[in-house]
Amino acid sequence: MRPSDLELVAVPGTPALHGTLLLTAVASPDLGGNTYRSALWRADPDGGPARQWTHGERDSAPAISPDGRWVAFLRAEDQGKPQLHVMPADGGDARRITDLPLGAGAPVWAPDSRRIAFTARLPEPGRYGTPGEDGEVVEPDAEAPRRITRYDYRLDNVGFLRDRPSRLFVVDATDPGEPEPLTDDQAEVSDPAWLPDGSALLVVAPRDWGTADTEESDLYRVPAGGGEPVLVVRTAGSAVKPAVFDDGTVCYYGAEFTWPHAVARNPGLWAAELPADGEPAKPRRLTDAESVHCATDVPPARFRDQVLVAVLNRGAVELRAVSRDADRVPLDGLDRLLGDRCAVRSFAVHGERIAAVVARPDSAGDVVLLDGPDQRVLTDFSEPLRGKGIRPVEELTTTAPDGYPVHGWLVRPDGDGPHPVLLVVHGGPFAAYDWGLFDEAQVYASAGYAVVMGNPRGSAGYGESHGQAIVHGLGTVDVDDVLALLDAALARDDLDSSRVGVMGGSYGGFMTTWLAAHHGSRFRAAWSERAVNAWDSFTGSSDIGWFFSEAYVGADPAVQRERSPLTYAAQIGIPFAVVHSEHDWRCPVEQAQRLFVELKRNGTAVEMLLFPGEGHELSRSGKPRHRRQRFDAILEWWSRHLS
Repeated sequence: MRPSDLELVAVPGTPALHGTLLLTAVASPDLGGNTYRSALWRADPDGGPARQWTHGERDSAPAISPDGRWVAFLRAEDQGKPQLHVMPADGGDARRITDLPLGAGAPVWAPDSRRIAFTARLPEPGRYGTPGEDGEVVEPDAEAPRRITRYDYRLDNVGFLRDRPSRLFVVDATDPGEPEPLTDDQAEVSDPAWLPDGSALLVVAPRDWGTADTEESDLYRVPAGGGEPVLVVRTAGSAVKPAVFDDGTVCYYGAEFTWPHAVARNPGLWAAELPADGEPAKPRRLTDAESVHCATDVPPARFRDQVLVAVLNRGAVELRAVSRDADRVPLDGLDRLLGDRCAVRSFAVHGERIAAVVARPDSAGDVVLLDGPDQRVLTDFSEPLRGKGIRPVEELTTTAPDGYPVHGWLVRPDGDGPHPVLLVVHGGPFAAYDWGLFDEAQVYASAGYAVVMGNPRGSAGYGESHGQAIVHGLGTVDVDDVLALLDAALARDDLDSSRVGVMGGSYGGFMTTWLAAHHGSRFRAAWSERAVNAWDSFTGSSDIGWFFSEAYVGADPAVQRERSPLTYAAQIGIPFAVVHSEHDWRCPVEQAQRLFVELKRNGTAVEMLLFPGEGHELSRSGKPRHRRQRFDAILEWWSRHLS
């Protein structure tokens, strides 16, 4: 895979399933237009070829009405914001039913197949291109100042929050009119789910309806016709993606913690019986906190007498079934339906059928249908990319110096070698590489580099204690693990231990700088992206710094300096690339600037590469041309230092 092959990376979204109608949105970068294009595709449950079903510039988030007659989806036209559209399920013209200034969120059908719920950001008058009280529309730089009173006032890749909170809307698809918000501007709401009788919805909102600075969240009932929200489930920490079943039971994903100790906690499956009135329901945890880490991309789904969830497990993302009367059941007590050396990205259920989007080492995602004992792959969206060349992925296992097991992968280039090597560290840190196609590893391997990547302590999917191992211990056992994995790879004859580079982004950038300072003799050069380099300024500048720094490092300034790579910049003697995005609010650009200046003062061969107009997610969802330019710059850097 070459940098120009980015356009061939086709990523399907969450499927929608009703009878024989099976839809998913497929998105790809468009280098020529410097944007992303997506359309709805229809897969044939009987095994016929998939076909494109809509032809908008950016169509996404299909949802089929309960009666199967209608499809709601989002469409963005002429680089505008996504608006809600509805079309007949048997084909026909799509009808736009919203015209909101900042667009609409994913549609959720009511049981009556007539009303649709969604969330949308509603701006204050006079902001984001809307007219002010005097009717005038001003440029962003001419807007009135923002009055900030809270820690959580902005979010990377989203922007400012308090002047455009996410609110709940319900619209009649047959007679939409001008939708009015059902919730006020005091709390950000998300993840609407209808009650079975259609009288109200559940939403996720911050603890105490947003009156306190906290990452805790609860479930609230909001009448579908308008009215005050009512707390119905007080969680043990957080809630996301609720689903309400016919008997009034709500299931959701939630992490269990005591604020502010919220990091590296496994999201599990929870259930509660919704109260008719009175006190909020007390939820119960169905899955074990240590061994079960639920992915939270799509709501849990009822299948027969069980609940389906996707679970992270040693680099796989598996579709597992949980009994509805389960009580903190461990991973080995959950039936596995899918997940052998693959990553289940999303799924949907209708009747006895399950549709899932599954990524594999040679596929960014395809639709798989489980129909009784049969399992069929219905699409091949990555076939054009495989035609350009996809290198195989090999599993790596070893042990750290303290005997702890370490797990990862090696992607080797074509040819006999000996090949130069790149140690690539993921972000997070409570995240993970998995068995799905990883475009970065493929680009580097195609250019002649062997890629070593793993999930050291601190990563997700190996038990909560694995993730907690580096809380107040960054740069300790996680370093041991990645170096042990590198040593295991270098034991192979076709890898060149004299030509090794290290790179990573975010937490991976932190690790890159730390390794360059403390183990620089092992590497020829380093490439550190969107990194955390100094915890003191991260606390006051990052969108999550107000709690994240203390949670992972502690509040003691001396300890923060001790755990900051910037403190050891004078020890870095290898060529070093500092790479950042100008609009990164997760790891703000000052983190790069401080490191660059310190390395420059010390006489290190350092370069800084700044991407304008991009945030923290550049490598995954940045402008396509910037993504290609980033790849070109990476390959040019390594050709200079590992040739």
